[in-house]
Amino acid sequence: MEIRLSGVVNDSIVDGPGIRLTVFTQGCPHHCPDCHNPQTHDPQGGFVGDTDLIVAALADNPLLDGVTLSGGEPLNQPIACKQIAENAKQMGLNVWAYTGYLWEQLLDTGNPDVLQLLQQIDVLIDGPFLKDQRSLELLFCGSKNQRIIDVKKSLKSGSIILWERETYF
Repeated sequence: MEIRLSGVVNDSIVDGPGIRLTVFTQGCPHHCPDCHNPQTHDPQGGFVGDTDLIVAALADNPLLDGVTLSGGEPLNQPIACKQIAENAKQMGLNVWAYTGYLWEQLLDTGNPDVLQLLQQIDVLIDGPFLKDQRSLELLFCGSKNQRIIDVKKSLKSGSIILWERETYF
């Protein structure tokens, strides 16, 4: 399946826990000032990729803990991103995603493709990047308004449940 991409990074250690394959989708309607990935904003930019090649890259790297859907705005390409996420889950990998939309906005769309994608995501970082709330001290977020949401627990409970980092000692 075709997907518009800005790029794909193998062995990322900054886009979620562990070693990840990060898929940077192309096209973003949010245009956050001082965005970390402004080259991903143009919906006609980047290049057309194939989800099968991304899935093959997931399968080819035995060190991966998960895949991260980033952007751009991955929730604007829900069908292609869902295909990647489903395959990652079948491989035993976790799925994280970044979105400039708020959780509440995503649920309110009623878009079945978006809702089906959310069901495949383990953790969602939501909200636009806000320059005046920028912090380098945050884990996996760029600004303090962004939330790290445990999607499975949130969908089950009907309210937002924040992700809790595992501690080992």
